[in-house]
Formats: sequence, structure tokens, C-alpha cells
Amino acid sequence: MNLDDQDILSLFFTKGKEQIAFGHLAKKYQERVYWHIRKMVINQEDANDVTQNTFIKIWKGLPNFKQDSNLFTWMYRIATNESLNFIKSNKKRVAQSIDELQIENKSEESLFTGDEIEAKLYKAIGTLPNKQKAVFNLKYFEELKYTEIAEVLGGTVGSLKASYHHAQKKIEAFLINKD
Repeated sequence: MNLDDQDILSLFFTKGKEQIAFGHLAKKYQERVYWHIRKMVINQEDANDVTQNTFIKIWKGLPNFKQDSNLFTWMYRIATNESLNFIKSNKKRVAQSIDELQIENKSEESLFTGDEIEAKLYKAIGTLPNKQKAVFNLKYFEELKYTEIAEVLGGTVGSLKASYHHAQKKIEAFLINKD
């Protein structure tokens, strides 16, 4: 049974149903949250740890969730903050994860595979400042509207559009210079 967010919240605030509601919430959003985090921290084990920490914070925070934003954007805000905190405290390890995305040198005649192109893109994203990385991931991969990104990250729509534009230009320059 797939419950919508309002049903999950109603169930969560029903005494004795908290764990059932959280199970529905985790089932509905775990994969999306994981991939959002994974795109930011790169390494699978790190993404698993950050995802686990994110859902612990969600569980602890749900009783105080005021429903002044969508459940989804509130959860993404937690996931983004957890990811950025992890990146700040593990800069060296995150940099190594990005470096592991090495692409074999190919002759000019050979074609790139989808995996190689994806690895180049992730490596380019890894070079971005944290805020630009978060904006780019939320807009490009998650296809959120700027108003939703503003709910997740804070800031104005105009500043987020500028961050996304600068991120695109940096990624483009990285990809052009690495060919």
C-alpha cells in the first residue's frame, strides 16, 4: 500500500502507529534520498552512512515537523545538510572518492561508454563548491523547481539560478578541458 505524505503524517501522529508510518516513509523515499546523497558524497559506503544518519534525524525530527513545507523538501533539507556536513568533515576522503572516478585514456577513434561519460560528469560535479554542487544536484538530477530548492537550501530563487548557471559553466569547462 502506497500512502501519500499526508496519510503517512496522520499515521505517524496516531499514538502507537509511529513505526508503521516511518516504515511507509522510508519505503517511499529511501531510494531517492540515497541517490541524492550518493551524488554529493560519491562513495557508496559513505552514502550508506549519510543516508542512515539522515533517516535517524528524520525519525527524531518528525514529532516536531510543523508541516509548513512539504515532507519531501523537509527530508531533502536534512539529507543535503547531512551530506554537506559529511563533505566538510571528510574533505580528504571525498576528494579521494572523486579521484577514483578515473577514466581510462581512450584513443580518439574509440567511443565513450555511458559509464565513462557519467564518471566524467560526477568528477566535474565533485570539483564544484558545496553550495553549487547541492544546487546542481537538486536541479539537474532531482528536477526540483527553484522554489523547492529554496525550501531545501535556503536563499532566493535568483541566487539559486545564478549558482546553477555557474555550476553548469564550471562543469562544461571541466569537461571541455579534460577531453
